[in-house]
Amino acid sequence: MNRDRQRPGGGTLTHEVVELRVHGVSGTSAEALLDHPVVIRVAGDDNAGFYRPRPGFGISDRPGGLKVEAYRWGALTAGATVRTLSLLFLLPFMLANLTVWTRPATGGSGGLIGPLSRLLAATVTAAYVLSVVGVSIDLVGWQCTPYHPCVRHRGYLGWLADMPLGPRLAILALVPIGALRLLWWLGERSARAFEAFPAARGQDRTSGGEDRIDRPGFWNDALVVQRLRAIHLAIGLGTLTTLLLGAQIHLRPTVVGYVFLALAWLLLTASVVLLCLPARASSEGPGRGPVDLRGVRPLRLAAIGLTLLALGYTAIPLEPEPPQGQLPGYEGAVAGLVAAQAALLVALVVTTVHQRRRSHERHSSLLSGLATPVLAAASIAAAYGFSAALVYRVADFLDRGEIPNPARPNEPGAPPLEPPVSYRWAALAGLAAVMVVAAVAIWRILASRRRRRRLAERIVRRDFPDPPPEAVPRRSTVREVVARAAVVEQLRPVFVVFLVLSLIGVATVALDLVGIGPSDLSRRLARTDGTATTNLAYATDIGIYVIGLVAAGILVIGLLSYRSEGTRRTVAVIWDLGTFWPRTVHPFAPPCYAERAVPELAKRVTALADQGGVILSGHSHGSVLAAATLLQLPPEVVPRVALLTHGSPLHRLYARLCPAFLGDRVLCEVGDRVGWRWVNLWRDTDPIGGPVFSAHRPGQQPEVTGPAGSVDRRLRDPQAVTVSTDDTVPPPINQHWPYHTDPGYEAAVRELAGRLSPDLRRPEPGR
Repeated sequence: MNRDRQRPGGGTLTHEVVELRVHGVSGTSAEALLDHPVVIRVAGDDNAGFYRPRPGFGISDRPGGLKVEAYRWGALTAGATVRTLSLLFLLPFMLANLTVWTRPATGGSGGLIGPLSRLLAATVTAAYVLSVVGVSIDLVGWQCTPYHPCVRHRGYLGWLADMPLGPRLAILALVPIGALRLLWWLGERSARAFEAFPAARGQDRTSGGEDRIDRPGFWNDALVVQRLRAIHLAIGLGTLTTLLLGAQIHLRPTVVGYVFLALAWLLLTASVVLLCLPARASSEGPGRGPVDLRGVRPLRLAAIGLTLLALGYTAIPLEPEPPQGQLPGYEGAVAGLVAAQAALLVALVVTTVHQRRRSHERHSSLLSGLATPVLAAASIAAAYGFSAALVYRVADFLDRGEIPNPARPNEPGAPPLEPPVSYRWAALAGLAAVMVVAAVAIWRILASRRRRRRLAERIVRRDFPDPPPEAVPRRSTVREVVARAAVVEQLRPVFVVFLVLSLIGVATVALDLVGIGPSDLSRRLARTDGTATTNLAYATDIGIYVIGLVAAGILVIGLLSYRSEGTRRTVAVIWDLGTFWPRTVHPFAPPCYAERAVPELAKRVTALADQGGVILSGHSHGSVLAAATLLQLPPEVVPRVALLTHGSPLHRLYARLCPAFLGDRVLCEVGDRVGWRWVNLWRDTDPIGGPVFSAHRPGQQPEVTGPAGSVDRRLRDPQAVTVSTDDTVPPPINQHWPYHTDPGYEAAVRELAGRLSPDLRRPEPGR
């Protein structure tokens, strides 16, 4: 590969430089990424592979020593169907897993944010189990089957009505166990398909974790996931076992039942203690030792064994009095869990605010430095929103179409189905949150429209100062595109309002601990009459429908992503942001594709650097993978590597949202490691990408001094608003894609190639 190659203007090239392109979230094909009709795979597999143009096909005016290669990793985030269903089903787990990665940058390990995030993630797993228990054991097994009107003309439930209560509950307990097994299977399958990438030497016994993104084992968290998965399994089974044994003790208190119940609480306590302890042993320094798996296997075996004992104890056919009302202890469990989540959320807010005051990157923090509790609140809201919708929709179905509500009693003879009051509170809080957050978002967009248009007008006037009359409409279109691209920066108050509403919501839902529902509260505080109480009950019903519509809306958006490129890109941005970070908080979150992509890129760059130079070119989210890859490269490889980013959210999104891991200091470290052989291309029309260090335009002085000020290069988009003499339409407004077809991109590639090798000089003018 070091053979001499002809230079376009004569002479030879003695050094090969490979431009390695990494695509973003849109899942671009290798042909589109290379802008070549025929490509071949030179490394990798169907899930993630490296491609080059097939030799002998196509024409290139590049120097012979300047090659191009593409890394296509889109299959690592699964197909469109899996992504759509997982976005709905695994959304609460994904949001919970993100909490620790958005903590403020304090230069330490995060303090209490890690344990608090893991505990809150465990409550999301418990809420998931409680919702399935509410449907299967409470509504079907305890409330519906004893009443003939509920099982009438329903053969699939009639056989349960003929069974004694104990065996019936034991059989229905297999449903939440199966739901937990589904999550376990998804985690194992995803690890085999996407995360099972062999670690480099020296990384197999260390775990990454929550300290620095440049640690050798940062992207090797398989053991951490294994540990957390066993703990969450114990929490899920412990929650189920506690409810089963509590119901049995309510019906027939025995010493055996109390012993089993004490063991179940001991199991939950042990799980909580393990979540509070660091996952990694401290023998090699904080956060660097091997993962401590001691106690995890016995915990898992104890959880499975105790569940089997509880099922056997429950299945004893001792027929008690006919059950009345709800499953004993179920409503208290839901309310108690919400109260625990409220306490954890408040503690997370206090801890985050305290760390934010010590942060050295306050100026680049998004959501006023409260991204961690905002994501935690979003996880809780999604979990209880889906739970309330599920439980009430099943109750609605079993109740022959009438949503159970105290203000609207059932008809005589109908089963008195009673979902927990906490879910009515959750429905009411969800309705208020959706309405207020939507109103604030609309207000921010409308209120900032004039300011954004003024800024956009200044930009287009500078780019297109004297357009002909026929080009004025086109310039107005460009102005609107630029104004819309700046919407993201206006939505910060929306998230703050959501956090406040979430804190109020979980606090009010916890009122169910003292047996106060929405209707009771209105009677006690506002002294409302029966009409007001009925209206409030109808509002909770509307909240249930709204939550269901939101869930259906997420599913519809996922299905629309098949046909709409814009919708597909939006869904992909949310999905790839949520699945970029390792699963060190919630093991049932979607798989982390970067656990394969980053080590694989580092290995390929190292191999290419042995043969010459490498320009690591990352578009959009690919620029984040490129930066993470550079931080993992061996020191002897970095001098032969340059970085080209375009449409990059490194600063606009990641440095603000994840300041502890990709903040300004880390980005400066990337520049230092690569010798500031870094060019970042950005456009004013791009709603996702932007400048990394200094948003200066051509001809202006950068706002940042030193080498960082030379990184950002603004590209004018579109190239013109008039129709050229050899075309029939004006140049397109490219916005976020593509960048590699812009002349400025090719100029940046050749500049970086020249800085890597003296033999690759800039071409003569006109070439």
